[in-house]
Amino acid sequence: MEQPFHNFSELFAQLGLGNSPEEIEAFILQHSPLLGEVRLADAPFWSSAQADFLQQALYADSDWVEIVDALNTALRDKRRFITEMRTS
Repeated sequence: MEQPFHNFSELFAQLGLGNSPEEIEAFILQHSPLLGEVRLADAPFWSSAQADFLQQALYADSDWVEIVDALNTALRDKRRFITEMRTS
């Protein structure tokens, strides 16, 4: 059975964050760059519930893993993310 694919808007809603394209872009701009030695779930801007969700998504290989990995990449390379958001 194929796993469902989630997008940034759904992930941000799941995390209890604003999920419009503008709110997602603002979040990425505000919180990046995330340094290489900091694991995504350990970033200081997450609540404990958000951090737990992100950690479980990554390590339990849930249906959220692809978009959580994309968020991890976006927070480390905001320029590429913003370019992709504005051209899609």
